[in-house]
Amino acid sequence: MTHFLQWLRGFVPAPSTASLRERLLGCVGAGLGLLVTETISRHALGGLNPWFIAPMGASAVLLFAVPSSPLAQPWSIIGGNLVAATIGVACGMLIGHNGLGAGLAGALAIGAMFKLRCLHPPSGAVALTAVIGGPAVAQLGFHFVIWPVLLNSLLLLAFALVFNNALQRRYPHRPHVQPNVHHTSDPKPTLRIGVTPDDLEAVLKSRGEEVDISRDDLEDILFAAELRAHRRHFGTVRCDEIMSRDVISVRPDTLLGQAWALLAEHRVTALPVVNAQEQVVGIVSLHDFLIDSAARQPLPQLRRVELEDKVASIMTTRVLRARAEQPIDELVTLFSDRGLHHMPVVDGERLVGMITQSDLLAALYKNQAALMA
Repeated sequence: MTHFLQWLRGFVPAPSTASLRERLLGCVGAGLGLLVTETISRHALGGLNPWFIAPMGASAVLLFAVPSSPLAQPWSIIGGNLVAATIGVACGMLIGHNGLGAGLAGALAIGAMFKLRCLHPPSGAVALTAVIGGPAVAQLGFHFVIWPVLLNSLLLLAFALVFNNALQRRYPHRPHVQPNVHHTSDPKPTLRIGVTPDDLEAVLKSRGEEVDISRDDLEDILFAAELRAHRRHFGTVRCDEIMSRDVISVRPDTLLGQAWALLAEHRVTALPVVNAQEQVVGIVSLHDFLIDSAARQPLPQLRRVELEDKVASIMTTRVLRARAEQPIDELVTLFSDRGLHHMPVVDGERLVGMITQSDLLAALYKNQAALMA
């Protein structure tokens, strides 16, 4: 009886994790996408019946409600619908517009989509439509593949690209690529311990099932969960608890010779650059002194004329900043995987401190050691 009840619980849907914003965007996007696709298709194929096919409604659910799904990506909808329509038309012609033709078309379409990596559930309905869609569809033959199927798919996809990107939803859903900054084949430091990509790949292969989430997204979720668990067990340390407060900074018009002297005197590798309001506008490091900012090539030597230039001529203007109240574990990947050695800490826009790799390492070690003692 217990096993039966557990089996029945499988019919109860899991709670949705989508935010209210994502739910609203899914509804509005699907509605507008279908409206635009139908309107343009009707004007382009006015004399053709059908000019708009029902499976587009199912495609809209994926493209607008779950745009991060591997099943919703551009190649999935275009490749999946084209393959399914072609197979469906062929089965209808060779086997007949009957149940046998429909079943075989669906099976072959799924097999082809697996092989071509364009699995798209609504394409199964496209294959069925090609077989049992009625005399109008049968009369079109292979023209059905181009119009309305390809035209409908392209229009819906085009609207999804515009809609999702205009609202800052990643589509196509690309992983956050963070290559090894040292240009070596080593994995990033955060991927050398804990759950590694190889572990994840092995588990996914052992399951042998299609999982409706990309491996990269799954890695991000696992890492975020690890950070959350660490924070729960060992507490939260904020940036303003460990940062250096007596920060040596320079202005954009500071001479490079003066900045170089400050780096040597205080034995630091970088100086934040601030304006008159103490707002961070850049950072100048040893790396900036030794690399030609235009050619990105090492300089043969430091010349006197360069040291008489201004800091603004070589400083890095795209500066990542930490917030004073930000938990330090959120900085781990920035320092370890992206190769940062120092990061200004701001309160609003004003510089209030500086965090280095040494600060971060010492804080994480002492915090964990104290809690385990």
